[in-house]
Amino acid sequence: MVIVDSALEKRHREGNPVRVALIGAGYMGRGIALEIISSMPGMRLVAVCNRHIARAEQAYQEAGVDSYKEVNNVAELEEAVRHGNYAVSEDPMLLCRAENIEAIIDATGEIELGAHVATESIRHGKHIILMNAELDATIGPILKVYADRAGVIYTYTDGDEPGVAMNLYRFVKSIGYRPVLMGQIKGFLDRYRNPETQRGFAEKHKQKAAMVASFADGSKLCLESTLMANATGFVPGVRGMFGHQCTHVKDLLKLFAPEQLLSEGLVDFALGAEPHTGGFVVGYNDHPVKKAYMQYFKMGEGPFYVFYTPYHLPHLQLPLTVARAVLFKDATLAPVGGPVCDTGSFAKRDLKSGELLDGMGGFTCYGLIDRYEVCQKEGLLPMALSQGCRLKRDIPKDQGIRLSDIELPPGRLCDKLRAEQTDFFRRSPAALS
Repeated sequence: MVIVDSALEKRHREGNPVRVALIGAGYMGRGIALEIISSMPGMRLVAVCNRHIARAEQAYQEAGVDSYKEVNNVAELEEAVRHGNYAVSEDPMLLCRAENIEAIIDATGEIELGAHVATESIRHGKHIILMNAELDATIGPILKVYADRAGVIYTYTDGDEPGVAMNLYRFVKSIGYRPVLMGQIKGFLDRYRNPETQRGFAEKHKQKAAMVASFADGSKLCLESTLMANATGFVPGVRGMFGHQCTHVKDLLKLFAPEQLLSEGLVDFALGAEPHTGGFVVGYNDHPVKKAYMQYFKMGEGPFYVFYTPYHLPHLQLPLTVARAVLFKDATLAPVGGPVCDTGSFAKRDLKSGELLDGMGGFTCYGLIDRYEVCQKEGLLPMALSQGCRLKRDIPKDQGIRLSDIELPPGRLCDKLRAEQTDFFRRSPAALS
C-alpha cells in the first residue's frame, strides 16, 4: 500500500490520472466518491451511475463538484471524459463500454446488476473492483476465469473486512508465519433480525433497513467469509462457523485447540471482541529463536500469534484497491480457483408454499456458510440468489432451502453464470482450489 501513493503521485505529475467510474451511489458509493475526489491525486472519478440519477448527482455534489453532465450514450460519455468533465448516467452499461475508462467500481450490492456490470466490464477490457459480496461469493470464481482470459483484474476491495483480513494473510505469509485462522470481528448476531427490527438503526445512519438486517442476521458475514475461503482454501470448522464470544480478539488462542488450528486452515469470526471491528489472522511459527523475539515484542509466547487490524474503512481504502489493480495488476482478494465454500439459504420462520423469498436481510431467510461440496450435496439455494424465488413447498424454520424447493425467476444472468460455474469446475477439477 505504501508504494501505491508514489505510483499515484507519478500519474498525477504526468497529468494522466487513473480514470475510474462508479456504479452505485448509495451510502457507501457516495463515501467512495468523496474520497477519490477530495483525497486521491492521480485518480479521477470520471463518471457516476445510479438507477436514480439524482443520487449520482448527489455523489458529486457532496464531494464539492457542481459541474457535471448527464450522458445518454457511449459517445457522449467518452467525449466528457476526454475533455475532463464529470458525467452522470442511469445506464451502467455506458460506463462499462466507454474506451477511456480504465476501471469500474461496483458498489451496488445487487447480484443480478453486478453480473451484468462485471461481464460487460470484462468484455470491454476494464478492471472490476467489487464492493459486492453477494456477487463475488456466488459467481466470483467463474467471473475470475473470464477476467483472466481477458487480461484484466477482478478483485474485491480493501477496507471491507475480507480485504482487511486478506492483506493480513499476505503479510503473515511474507514474514514466514503460517496462516491457520482468519476472519473478522463481529459485534452482534441474531439470525432472525429483519428490516422491521433494524429500521430505527438504518434511519439513524441513513442506510437501507434490509442491508442493515443482512449485517445483523449474519448473512453478509457468511458471504464475506466465503470470499476469504475462496481466496485461500480455508474452510469453516462447522456450518455457520464457531463465532466464539470473547473479550478481545487475542482470546481466540484460548478457544481453539492447537491440533484444530493445524489440521486445516479455518475461516471464522470473533463475536463481541475488542477492538470491535476489523480483521484478524492467526499465524503459526514454532522456531525457538523466533518465539523469543516475538515474546520480546509482546506478541505472546507462541507458537500461535494473533495479527489484527482494529478498523475497516471501505470508503477510504477502496481507491487503493483501484490503484493496485490498474497500476500493479494486483488483486486485493479474488478466488484462486473453484469454489471452496458457499453460503446457503435457511428459513427465518416457517415458510409456506407459494411464498416469494425476499433475499438478503429480508423477512424470509438467512445465510450460513459451509464447505462447497456439502452445499452442493444438499442442493442448497445460494443465499445471494434467493431474492425473487418462489417456494414450491412448505419450509420449517431454520431448515435449509434447496434449489429443488424453489422456482427461479426467469432469465437472470446470475443463474446462468452460476450454472456455468458449476459445470466448468466439475469438468475442470484441476482448477479447483
